[in-house]
Amino acid sequence: MLSVFVLPGGARAQTTTPQEWIEIGTRAHGGFGALIPIGIRIGLDALQRLKTSPRGVIVRYRSGETAPCPCVADGIMVATQASPGQGTLKVLDEKAGQGLLLDVEIEDRKTGATLRYRVASRWQPQVVTWNKTLDPLGRYQAVMAADAMIEPAGP
Repeated sequence: MLSVFVLPGGARAQTTTPQEWIEIGTRAHGGFGALIPIGIRIGLDALQRLKTSPRGVIVRYRSGETAPCPCVADGIMVATQASPGQGTLKVLDEKAGQGLLLDVEIEDRKTGATLRYRVASRWQPQVVTWNKTLDPLGRYQAVMAADAMIEPAGP
């Protein structure tokens, strides 16, 4: 999947390989556990479905009661360039619903069209296993192949 990532200073880098996503995710987050590619996958899907470009969305993220952290939000940030500093990525205090690892809304800044993505808590043991048994590339590939993991809703 071809995407464009704007680096600090406005330089544009096309990210076409899993290794490039791993490098960017690691730089942004400080590591590359399986939660980061979940966010990258959600962010890329939202940009494609909303037909918008990076920096064109507002993200509202809610962690589930059992979620270890909002690391997925960093993956979404990497993919969409939504930013807490710009007020376009908000990690809310409100928790995701019962049985959810995460619940995120991604809104097109121009049109207001909004998508919602959820990951059920039942995926948490699998994510832990991927983190313990796979290297970063294996984690990225496992998340991208887990078609039933992310439950999108919206347009």
